[in-house]
Amino acid sequence: MLELDLSADIQALRLTYGDIREVLDVEAIRSDIARLSEEAGAPDLWDDPERAQKVTSALSHRQSALARVEGIGQRLDDLEVLVGLANEMGDEESAVEARVELSALTEMINQLEVQTLMDGEYDERSAIITIRSGAGGDDATDFAEMLMRMYLRWAERHKYPVKVMDTSYAEGAGIKSATFEIDAPYAFGTVSVEAGTHRLARISPFGSADKRQTSFAAVEVIPLMEEATEVDIPESDIRVDVFRSSGPGGQSVNTTDSAVRLTHLPTGIVVSMQNEKSQIQNRAAAMRVLQTRLLLQQKEQEAAKKKELAGTITASWGDQMRSYFLYGQQLVKDLRTGHESGNPAAVFDGDLDGFISAGIRWRKRKDDD
Repeated sequence: MLELDLSADIQALRLTYGDIREVLDVEAIRSDIARLSEEAGAPDLWDDPERAQKVTSALSHRQSALARVEGIGQRLDDLEVLVGLANEMGDEESAVEARVELSALTEMINQLEVQTLMDGEYDERSAIITIRSGAGGDDATDFAEMLMRMYLRWAERHKYPVKVMDTSYAEGAGIKSATFEIDAPYAFGTVSVEAGTHRLARISPFGSADKRQTSFAAVEVIPLMEEATEVDIPESDIRVDVFRSSGPGGQSVNTTDSAVRLTHLPTGIVVSMQNEKSQIQNRAAAMRVLQTRLLLQQKEQEAAKKKELAGTITASWGDQMRSYFLYGQQLVKDLRTGHESGNPAAVFDGDLDGFISAGIRWRKRKDDD
């Protein structure tokens, strides 16, 4: 007779789940949703589109966070029912389903537990990721595009909305740089551990000698900050260049000079945007990112820290945080945490949760030291 006993495992998950609910303060999330729902229902909300966007975005984030927490609790309840039915009916198929669900819930609760480790000032915010190719020629620009796809696939797996803000295509393969936004609760706290230099070693598909090629790409992550408008940037400090948006191989996407590049002359920070429909929209998006970077820089200087939150990333030897080996022994290895995967294809297809969780735990230990 079938006797499936998962009670100890389920009880352990319930204890962890209870601790997580307490840390995340579910009742405070409910209060936020009630307040934001009232604001979102105001008849004059859209008289101020910028404020309306902030309110609806905040409401969506809080609703998503609550649904995730409550959904796990419901699935724990359903799992206990499924185990009971499997034992009552002697149903091996239900027993297999229960074991699979236990494994899935264990992973979900582990990920939610990792979220409780994110207590940085900006961790709750959405994230803006910029990828830049480094040393390595065509291999580096191709690698930069591989990393961009990796993060987009990761976001897709989690159903996180993504907005590509700018893409600069290389003359040969891949991209010189790309900037995109991941709009999800705790996106910055989650993906900020991906910031740094990534190194790829493989047999180059662009050479004829079948030699191993090493290339680099830099990943920068900053939070999306509404209060970035507090940074006053004099017009005299900005050089504005407009140019025609382009696609792969330099092909024109449209026939107007709608793309915008802002250069902050005192710091040398450069931000470009080309994926909005008009020059005005691209300039507004670029200004928001520039203001965010300057605000972060100011806060870091005020706190007398050595680096900006986005980090100083050179995309070359001596600065790498993760290596990807696509020859001989297939391996992806994080040099900070020691976490590794023997399936690079899966990693490049967005299977990053293990690396990100290890990175968040590593960062928390480092901050507590």
